[in-house]
Amino acid sequence: MSKTTTGDSPAPAAPAPGADDADLGAAGSQLSTAPSESLLGGPALGVVGWARWFWRQLTSMRVALLLLLLLALGAIPGSLIPQTGTDETKVADFRRAHETLAPLYDRLGLFHVYSSVWFSAVYILLFVSLIGCIVPRTWQFVGQLRGRPPGAPKRLNRLPAYTTWRTGAEPEQVREAALALLKKRRFRAHLAGDAVAAEKGYLREVGNLAFHIALIVMLVAFAWGQLFKTEGNKLIVEGNSFSNTLISYDDFKSGTLFDVHDLTPFSLSLDRFTGTYETSGPNKGTPRTFQAALTYSEGAYGKDRKTLVKVNHPLEIGDSKVYLVAHGYAPVVTVRDGRGKVVFRDAVPLLPLDANVTSSGVIKVLDGYRDAKGVKEQLAFKAYFLPSYAEGNEVASAFPALLNPVLNLEPYHGDLGVDSGIPQSVYQLDKTHMKEFKDSKKLQLRDNLKPGETLTLPGGAGSITYEGTKEWANFQITQQPGSGWALAGALAAIFGLAASLFVQRRRVWVRAVRGADGVTVVEMAGLGRSESAKVPEELGDLAARLYDGTPDARDPDAGPDPGPHPASVTDPEHAVPAEGAEK
Repeated sequence: MSKTTTGDSPAPAAPAPGADDADLGAAGSQLSTAPSESLLGGPALGVVGWARWFWRQLTSMRVALLLLLLLALGAIPGSLIPQTGTDETKVADFRRAHETLAPLYDRLGLFHVYSSVWFSAVYILLFVSLIGCIVPRTWQFVGQLRGRPPGAPKRLNRLPAYTTWRTGAEPEQVREAALALLKKRRFRAHLAGDAVAAEKGYLREVGNLAFHIALIVMLVAFAWGQLFKTEGNKLIVEGNSFSNTLISYDDFKSGTLFDVHDLTPFSLSLDRFTGTYETSGPNKGTPRTFQAALTYSEGAYGKDRKTLVKVNHPLEIGDSKVYLVAHGYAPVVTVRDGRGKVVFRDAVPLLPLDANVTSSGVIKVLDGYRDAKGVKEQLAFKAYFLPSYAEGNEVASAFPALLNPVLNLEPYHGDLGVDSGIPQSVYQLDKTHMKEFKDSKKLQLRDNLKPGETLTLPGGAGSITYEGTKEWANFQITQQPGSGWALAGALAAIFGLAASLFVQRRRVWVRAVRGADGVTVVEMAGLGRSESAKVPEELGDLAARLYDGTPDARDPDAGPDPGPHPASVTDPEHAVPAEGAEK
């Protein structure tokens, strides 16, 4: 067997512009399914021409990237400006604070960005652009998979990676050895005339299409989730229950197409909340245990089950998730009127003010109370709760746990204004029609109570007793269909992008023909989608293995090899020698 370098034959002349494409033919066609850029000819396009031009622009990659950028930019005001679907109170506050900007924001739809006309238009155009790009590319790729790699071009030496040598083996033997080698290296290969055509790296295009399809899946999943999502909060005191009905929520938000019948039927009760905290060191007061013991059932007649809900470990019931988001204390109080009749007994949740769970709120007695003269009134107690009271400090707790609980009360009597029809917070006190209770010094009556202690109201107006303390937990119940699809789309997009970036699609041709002197001339060339050193390197490795594995049909008495032994692989910038070849 003999090898000769490419220098044995004259170097090819520089090709004229456009000659490469004509010579390569089908072999030089794009190694991807990306649509080719073409201009519509003729000065007058007409209606059909303009429609075709618009469709080509819409489904081009640059327009898809532009729409994706616009979508990201459009989401910025949705994150910075309060949204009506998220927090109506903040929107109202913004309107009062910015009387000039608010009307402009209304006209631009900036208070409801994600349901505005302009954001929906960008979203839909991006969706159409991706589909219009993917469908023809997928169909074209399927056609490529069903077909065979194109045959070898006439002049292999015009390809970026090329090598040649001479051998005493028969051309058929070389082609059979090349076919076996390429198939072993997982190329799709077949005999095409006097050459073997092979192709590899289809996973690149699979990854590219998977990435774009994953983007569509994510867009659909996000849109579906926004249209049908629900999000509500419920504060539950130990021993109390909750049923997943619209009227049971403290606050509730939903998507545009939500229907009340879409709520997952379930009920739950808070058996006990457990919270432990660091007692010393720089992290003193930091929660160590933060969990709620629940009893829940699915459906109207479901069996009771017990579970623990922790932070970031929600309870999943059907399509709903129950998150533990907050915790606080609910002092149990008993209020009696002047005759000693119990008019109120309940645990009253108070809202935390700081990390040590110093809490505040209002205890309101709306019905059943009469003063010492039998006059019907309403009572209110402005309350501050300190779970760990420090002597001499009446306004703040020293630790979040119940080490020394104290309930600080300020009593009022009169009309709370709840019958006026104007909504008011259960945690705030409207003093407009309320009067203070005075102590013996004609000052505002105020006292600290420990569990079991009673504050007696002056003038025989009644009393309030601090019975003990329960804990409450606030739960966020969410139902967002499509979240699983969004996660699957995101993972598929990552893997698809990785495949399209790191896998290179390339073609290899091996031509073996008998030369004028009767010696077989072997040409081997490679073509990648983009210029890369990997194609010449891989071609050099294949050439070395094919050279060593080709049977030698020369007469052993014919003498030594007629020429030197290097087989070189050339590319436009440098030459990469084949493995095992002599220099």
